[in-house]
Amino acid sequence: MLNLLKKRRSIRRYKQTPLKPEEMQCLVKAALLSPSSRGRQPWEFIMVTDPIVLEKLSVSKPHSAAFLKSAALGVVIVADPGISDVWVEDTSIAATLVHLTAASMDLGSCWIQIRGREHRPGEKAGDYIKNLLEIPEKYEVEAIVAVGYPDENKAPRTEKDLPYEKAHLEKFGTPWPN
Repeated sequence: MLNLLKKRRSIRRYKQTPLKPEEMQCLVKAALLSPSSRGRQPWEFIMVTDPIVLEKLSVSKPHSAAFLKSAALGVVIVADPGISDVWVEDTSIAATLVHLTAASMDLGSCWIQIRGREHRPGEKAGDYIKNLLEIPEKYEVEAIVAVGYPDENKAPRTEKDLPYEKAHLEKFGTPWPN
């Protein structure tokens, strides 16, 4: 698991190659196997492969989602806040599992934060996406995870990259012995 965590990097450039059906199925299974608070599963996943829709999603917030238009897949992660008060955490865990599953298949991925972001002044990015994908009003959009075959190479993280100063033993301020 540690090797997979070191290997997973945010990838923003993708080859123009569609994912295989079995890769898509694996990503869906990983998302659906995601744990949730009290097993309530407030999340839902919209798997977007249509290049026209991906391009429209790539402008869901200014500048920082542009790379989505070259991805093979955009996993739009939504939740019903009425099901769970910790839907943000539940959707974040699911997004992380999509990332790690993609990395385990040598696919690249990158998180695109939507909740709390604007599409343009006065319009939430989530509302833009809900309108585009016909998502019912009761749902909130947490994030999109872009997935595809990487068209860039990033070295895995190493042990020396770890910020051990952020790990404490027994109480805050007692350094973790490494």
